Amino acid sequence: MGKFIFCVAIAALIYWVIKKRPHKHKEKTKKFPDSIENMVSCAYCDVHLPESDAISSHNNQFFCSQEHRNLYTNSSF
Repeated sequence: MGKFIFCVAIAALIYWVIKKRPHKHKEKTKKFPDSIENMVSCAYCDVHLPESDAISSHNNQFFCSQEHRNLYTNSSF
């Protein structure tokens, strides 16, 4: 009977230690970004990128690079 009580006490101690540990992975999943940015697609290659990284055109089209903007404007004339 003494061995059984000893095993239960050890199991309870292990359970208590595991419960007291800080859970770092839960803290990371609760963090949300400060701002959400709109995503746009390149009018030439259809790649999606954040609006702040995109190059905009005068007719409200977005491009992933200056080269794609030039290729798009040269091909539409």
